[in-house]
Amino acid sequence: MGRERTAPTPLLPRDELLLKAAKEIVVKFIEVGRVSPASFTDTFKMVIDTLRQSLKE
Repeated sequence: MGRERTAPTPLLPRDELLLKAAKEIVVKFIEVGRVSPASFTDTFKMVIDTLRQSLKE
């Protein structure tokens, strides 16, 4: 009848830090008017990708 729910995989500390940093950056952009709340999703993806890339280098 229903689908079994599986527990989400826990995040590595590094991934959790990346998510928090990306969120704070995008929220700050919204506060200063550089980004609209409607574009949060797209902007968040760009910021998180940029942060991940910078950690690889």
